[in-house]
Amino acid sequence: MKPAIVVKGLTKGFKKNQVLKGVDFTVDSGEIFALLGSNGAGKTTTINILTTLMEKDGGQATVGGFDVAKQPEKVRQSISLTGQFAAVDDVLTARENLVLIGDLRHVKDSAQTAADLLKKFNLADAADRRVATFSGGMRRRLDIAMSLIGNPPIIFLDEPTTGLDPEARINMWDAIRTLAQGGTTIFLTTQYLDEADELADTIAVLHEGKIAASGTATELKRLVPGGLIKFSFQNVEQLEAAAVALGKKYEIIEKKNVTLTVAGGDNAGQVAELFIQLRNAKIEPTDFSQQVPTLDDVFFELTGNKKEEK
Repeated sequence: MKPAIVVKGLTKGFKKNQVLKGVDFTVDSGEIFALLGSNGAGKTTTINILTTLMEKDGGQATVGGFDVAKQPEKVRQSISLTGQFAAVDDVLTARENLVLIGDLRHVKDSAQTAADLLKKFNLADAADRRVATFSGGMRRRLDIAMSLIGNPPIIFLDEPTTGLDPEARINMWDAIRTLAQGGTTIFLTTQYLDEADELADTIAVLHEGKIAASGTATELKRLVPGGLIKFSFQNVEQLEAAAVALGKKYEIIEKKNVTLTVAGGDNAGQVAELFIQLRNAKIEPTDFSQQVPTLDDVFFELTGNKKEEK
């Protein structure tokens, strides 16, 4: 199966500000691909180029097998885009919004398509209410439902859950998973690292105009130094003895009260080795906890900027 999206050496600048400086990535058909980056990193610029809303300065980009510069109409026929703000008509009802888009896209039975999507996105009870009365989460679900009309093989979602409450975010995640399970390729940008970790098959981090790293969430987490293990002991004497025993082979990160933090818990085997070292020294910890790298750690390591979730 051919890749859904291929980007090579993509560049784009605005006056003196060079936003994209040679971006490269590939999105396989049927996968959820997440593009991460700080505000202003160029995530939306990348989407705008791939959806033919903006011209690139250089490089190559194909979507659905079509060149975005040479075959923009073919690209637009292969995709759907849900931007950062819901593009719904407040005057119309949810059903009317869906039927209108169905008619514009020449769907065979717009009314039935609308009914099916209303049910799929848990909007059937509000089908005949004006969208002006909808909550943010309902508007977002309707927006994505509209983007599915015509069964586009590739969907671009630009920060789809920004501003949603936790319940609405989880509902949106379920909708995105359902799309991917049906074979739809999802190109997702998000400012929420937990969202990428939860949803994406492949993640790429955009930093200073280029892709700093890409891979699965597990692969990216391996870029960060090993996990930390915290041991608690009955008293300071045991802690000091443990620090001597473990310090011969492992890095001691911190000693605080009766808690000892040690680097070297990358996997189950290494954690087991730490316990063996303590047992050989006849030291019994009262408790322990493991801190494994997160995508936040990866993002900080790659960009030097802590990610703030809004």
